[in-house]
Amino acid sequence: MVKVNEIEICFDCSGPDEGPPLLLVMGLGAQMTVWNIGFVSELVDRGFRVIRFDNRDAGLSSKTVGDPPDVMALYTKALAGEQISAPYTLSTMADDAVGLLDALEIPAAHVVGASMGGMIVQMMAIEHPNRLLSMTSIMSTTGASDVGQPTAEAIAALLAPSPTDRQSVIDASVATSRVIAGSLFDEAEARVRAGEAYDRCFHPAGSAFQIAAIAATGDRTERLRSVEVPTLVIHGREDSLITLSGGEATAAAVAGADLIVFGRMGHDQPPMYWSQTADAISAVSRRRVHGFG
Repeated sequence: MVKVNEIEICFDCSGPDEGPPLLLVMGLGAQMTVWNIGFVSELVDRGFRVIRFDNRDAGLSSKTVGDPPDVMALYTKALAGEQISAPYTLSTMADDAVGLLDALEIPAAHVVGASMGGMIVQMMAIEHPNRLLSMTSIMSTTGASDVGQPTAEAIAALLAPSPTDRQSVIDASVATSRVIAGSLFDEAEARVRAGEAYDRCFHPAGSAFQIAAIAATGDRTERLRSVEVPTLVIHGREDSLITLSGGEATAAAVAGADLIVFGRMGHDQPPMYWSQTADAISAVSRRRVHGFG
């Protein structure tokens, strides 16, 4: 645990201390442990010092005090294009990630974000470009309302009220994963992952605060055009939660960004693509970043 921006952040590190630092940023309501240790090992094998952490309102990091926002009301306002206020924004979460780098005395790192984590690393690239050596945005989007929108089935699964008892929570998580994970969905693995997440930290209110942060931040497209950090965008063709146009728009907004589309990947990171993903991250990490190298 380390104190960052007046909150406590839980993190862990893997790989050689002298390796290039690589920060993994997880998505909505997800704990750092969703970065599967098998995928982490792929990155370590390529020489990286890999850092995982729990975002605020997830896992063992600090939780926001007070009642969570009304998610359905936020969604309605967002669809109507109305201004949304929130306890914090994606900029705050980007500041948290940079603060963790400060605490670890890391001047700049390669950053990889999945889903909401992709949105956070985009904000890092926009607002803290000198702290990034490269950026990888996985199964994410720009925040524009005309791209990356979920299917009706996916949004219904995401916004469904959360049960509270362990078995029901696990069942609900597996049901949601079945909807969004694509044809490589592994029910046994999803069930194990859901149980481990519940036992480590069950905090459904955290997702509501994070959804508010996403909604309050809005469209990043124009700001992404200023990004000069070497950028990789990865997306799954079968993603129903953040559909492929979100990844395509992200890659189009960042000059020189590489786009990789995995044909059977949904809103998940199936083992089938771990090695290819790690290879692509390693490749973008070797590109010269403006102001470095």
